Amino acid sequence: MPGPRRDAARTRARLLEAAGSAISQHGVNVSLDLIARGAGVSKGGLLHHFPTREELLVAVMRQLLADFDAAVEDALDDADDQPGRLTRAYVNAVFADLADGDRAREKVTLMGMVGSSPGVEEFVRLDDEQWQARLAQDGLDPMRADVVTKAADGATGSLLWSRTDPAAYDELRLTLLALSREPGPLLP
Repeated sequence: MPGPRRDAARTRARLLEAAGSAISQHGVNVSLDLIARGAGVSKGGLLHHFPTREELLVAVMRQLLADFDAAVEDALDDADDQPGRLTRAYVNAVFADLADGDRAREKVTLMGMVGSSPGVEEFVRLDDEQWQARLAQDGLDPMRADVVTKAADGATGSLLWSRTDPAAYDELRLTLLALSREPGPLLP
C-alpha cells in the first residue's frame, strides 16, 4: 500500500505530465483548472504542489532538463575514455530524441514556450552554465565542443520548421561525432 509521500510523488508527476500536454496545446497561459483536470486532481490539489504558475513552469522545465540529463548519462559509453566522451553522449542523446519525431517536436515546442517564461529563464541560464562547465572538462577545445553541441541543438530546433525524416539526421549525427573525436581547435 503506497504511503502519502509516494502518492504525492505520483500526483506531482501526473501534474507535470498534464501541464506539459496542456501547455503544448494551449500555451503557457493555459488555465490551471484545465491542467488539474488533465491530471485528475482539483485546482486546490495542483496549487498544493505548485503554489504559483511560475513554480509549475519551473518544475516542468526542470523535468524536461532532468530527462535530457538522464538521456546523456544513459548515452555515455563506458568503453569510451577519450576526450569528447561527454560531447558524444550529448550528441547521441539529442539524436535519439529526434528519432521520436512527433514527441520530440512537442518537447521542443514545450521547452520554447516554457523557457521564455519569467522565473524559468534564470533556471535555464543556470542549467546552461552547468552544461558549459561540464563540457569544458570534456577534453575538447571549447569552441569545438560548442559547435558540436550547438549543431546538435540546432537539429532539434529544426523540427519546428522542417518535416525532415528523423532518419535523415543520421549523417549529421555521424559528422558531429567525428568532429568530437579530435580534441584540438576546429580552425588552425
